Amino acid sequence: MSHEPEATLPGIGSLRRGNITYLPVVAGRLEFAIEVRRAILLQRPDVVAVELPSSLQKHYLAAVERLPEISVLVYPEEEDDEQGVYVPVEPADPFAEAIRTALEVETAAILFLEPDFAERPHLSDAYPDSYALRHIPLARYVEAYRVWPQRRTDEVYAHASGIAWKLQGTNPDSSILAVVSLNLLDPVLDAMESPQEAPARGRKLARPVDLVNAHPDCLAEITVEYPYLQERYENFRRIMGPDVLIDRPRAQLALLKDAESAYAKDTGEKVVHWQRRMMARYTRNLAMINRDLTASLFDITVAARSVVDDNYGWSVWETAGKYSHQKEVSPLETVRIAGDEVWMRTRKLKIRRRLPRPKQRLKPASLKERKKEKTPGEWAQQVDGNAICSYPPEDIVIEEYGGFLKQKAKSILSQERQRVEPFTTSILDGIDIRETIRNWHQGKVYVRSLEKLSGDVGAVVVIFDPDSDERYPYQTTWLGEHQNESDMAFYATPPFDHMVGPGIGRAEYGGLLMTRPPRRMYDVWRDPDYDFAESKPERLLMAGIDYAVDRYVVYVAAKPPRSIFRSIAAHLNRRILYVPIGQLSSGKLKKLRVVHVLDGHERRGTARDYIW
Repeated sequence: MSHEPEATLPGIGSLRRGNITYLPVVAGRLEFAIEVRRAILLQRPDVVAVELPSSLQKHYLAAVERLPEISVLVYPEEEDDEQGVYVPVEPADPFAEAIRTALEVETAAILFLEPDFAERPHLSDAYPDSYALRHIPLARYVEAYRVWPQRRTDEVYAHASGIAWKLQGTNPDSSILAVVSLNLLDPVLDAMESPQEAPARGRKLARPVDLVNAHPDCLAEITVEYPYLQERYENFRRIMGPDVLIDRPRAQLALLKDAESAYAKDTGEKVVHWQRRMMARYTRNLAMINRDLTASLFDITVAARSVVDDNYGWSVWETAGKYSHQKEVSPLETVRIAGDEVWMRTRKLKIRRRLPRPKQRLKPASLKERKKEKTPGEWAQQVDGNAICSYPPEDIVIEEYGGFLKQKAKSILSQERQRVEPFTTSILDGIDIRETIRNWHQGKVYVRSLEKLSGDVGAVVVIFDPDSDERYPYQTTWLGEHQNESDMAFYATPPFDHMVGPGIGRAEYGGLLMTRPPRRMYDVWRDPDYDFAESKPERLLMAGIDYAVDRYVVYVAAKPPRSIFRSIAAHLNRRILYVPIGQLSSGKLKKLRVVHVLDGHERRGTARDYIW
């Protein structure tokens, strides 16, 4: 057999020796499936050889012909063994794509390379993130992997020899594209350097193989690439030319947007932009921990649950598992398969959904029924509009949270002003363990000094929603009723559009301002001094700066205020302490956003019977 020097094919990034072109791949990865399809469409080889067991050829070809519907090959691990081996055949797998494209080309024969007399040895499947192929050629990816060759065992040598024996038995005048695993590339190339004998004919692997249809609900657990991404690949491959690529981060962004729509439909809540930014940073950090360029579906789901809530985490997982090509009713037996039956070292995540259900729930016998109107509109008719007031238990909660925000803002400012220096004569405000460990090689102990703040917090502004779509038209100013209550200005949804009792309306804050001492605040929404404000949050912030009797004004929002407000605050000897709302508990914020408006003080006596 004649040999030519190892070369790189332009635009493909594979290896050619003689009449054989080697295309190393990572099993199950989308980017390698794209490379395989592109290579076959460009080269039009006579033979497409794939590193798959010959004993599975009949059933694997049948599974590929069923694509895009995903099938699973099931066979016992050992003869007469009840433990089964599950092999999903999915569109984004490069081996399945090699066979599928070869069948489309029609002129290419298909060769299964693994002999019938040996099991594939277990090799490490730790690879660089396949998303790198979106930015570098395949040749550079393969080269980076081959720099650190794996340890070879007798089983690896025997397996590579069997594959080389099959390749050497092909027609030398035919052009062959050999699709092999990247971790087996070098052993196969070395085995091809010398003639190989037929593998020792031990016991032939006569496997009773079953071909089953995977249930649509289990696809997210058993496939390498999540079904949402595979469907995008399936839609793209119909029109895919040699230069078409699918960008994984864009697919993840589309997944999160579709999950947002489902989340809003199920819960009536929205994912805001600061949560999207935080999820982006969170998933990036999780990917870096795993030494990947992009986050996995598990990491995306963890980020969605952690940043937003369990309901959104479930929406992300459920959306990622959707695959329109998969049918529950099939000529094959439909089977539900758990992820731990297919994969080793599976990770599990608990998600507790909290959604309103139309069905009646079990409840204690002593629990009171929520009161209802006898006739529609009965409670609204009892609103006279002469006066409004708050519900005292909610006042206590919001005042306590205002105190918490004051302490948190001062803590953040103290952290920003802390100074770290080597220990000399005093430990100042304590030893800085992190800096001491970081500079352990210097043999020094580092201490920190916290600058004491002069002044207190005079006002707190919390912006839950900047109200860009005018969802919160209700604007009012409340005066504190005693020295322990703040004056408050806020904008909210119309409370009396949602009546929960006679003269009792339920609303949701969009933003609020609190300041002490009480009984000083003029109607913020009608004060002409703040007319230059471009939005409701800016009007509240301007009022907070104006009414604060102490130096600091806490501003909690998704975005920091415009720089002009810092200049205005400095001119009045005030300072704005910005706290990103993403640093606060989303569950606590949801509870705080609910406000009840009572039509007069007399409603307070009966309000507890209607407010839940």
